[in-house]
Amino acid sequence: MPAVTVDNILTLPRVTEPDVTARSRAVRSVTTAPRGFEGEGFPVHRAFAGVDMAALDPFIHMDQMGEVEYAAGEPKGTPWHPHRGFETVTYMIDGVMEHQDSHGGGGVIKDGDTQWMTAGSGLLHIEAPPEEVVMKGGLFHGTQLWVNLPSHQKMSDPRYQDIRGGEVALLSTPDGGALLRVIAGEVDGHSGPGITHTPISVVHATVAPGARARLPWRPDFNALVYVLSGDGYVGSERRPIGSGQLAVFGPGDVIEVGASDRQESRHPSLEVLVLGGRPIREPVAAYGPFVMNTREELIQAFEDFEAGKLGTIPSEPHPGHDVL
Repeated sequence: MPAVTVDNILTLPRVTEPDVTARSRAVRSVTTAPRGFEGEGFPVHRAFAGVDMAALDPFIHMDQMGEVEYAAGEPKGTPWHPHRGFETVTYMIDGVMEHQDSHGGGGVIKDGDTQWMTAGSGLLHIEAPPEEVVMKGGLFHGTQLWVNLPSHQKMSDPRYQDIRGGEVALLSTPDGGALLRVIAGEVDGHSGPGITHTPISVVHATVAPGARARLPWRPDFNALVYVLSGDGYVGSERRPIGSGQLAVFGPGDVIEVGASDRQESRHPSLEVLVLGGRPIREPVAAYGPFVMNTREELIQAFEDFEAGKLGTIPSEPHPGHDVL
């Protein structure tokens, strides 16, 4: 169960039911995320694999990390690695992760926290479970979303936003059937705490069995729904969708997502990530940890990294780890 929840959903502000004249977005595609491994070997689902980049714009990439219950000694993270030209949004649904960068930034994200890193002109970065988590094991589940930056902001100064789970805007659908956690952007005038360079909305929704959410959505935004767990349907056509699948919607004013009447015991509700943003509509040259506009800029990013211009690995130990 997600760490951020409420005892009584009926006490929350409610999203207005969209007008009957509002146009529901049709589902253009449903794709299944292939499994893979990231960093030092933790399991991921590649949420956007096989989807046309034009349909994702302004998003570039997303991994669902886990859901996995680690035994003692099993938790893994990433080695030091560079980024340039975009933002990473790491949302820890359950579990704990530490992060550190070559600019001196760092901290801990856990249980509903979001760490928003604007890589901009570039930095080196590491993400790893704390030593006590490595020793004990435990639940690990989250997502990392890559948000593109427009060309005039790709070389902006790096920055962090640490968004605590208790800071997200909590909303309910009119009948109380769905809990909405607004991390960034807004839904029906209710804004989340995330400050974005590129206008986007990021919402984690828990939809109870048999319930449906009809969310008003900016018509100038694209619309994506990724299923973290559970079974349900999307769109007014009620297209089936399940764990590890991504729905891409066409134009319109409303996103519809509903939960099947019966869910498996481990996941009693439908858990989805609802994403949308205003497309940047610029050329994308992406390879590995760099997202630029041209091949020449991509080559320059690699050259700057190899020359040490994106920073150096700090000599001090990673927070939470002892020096041997």
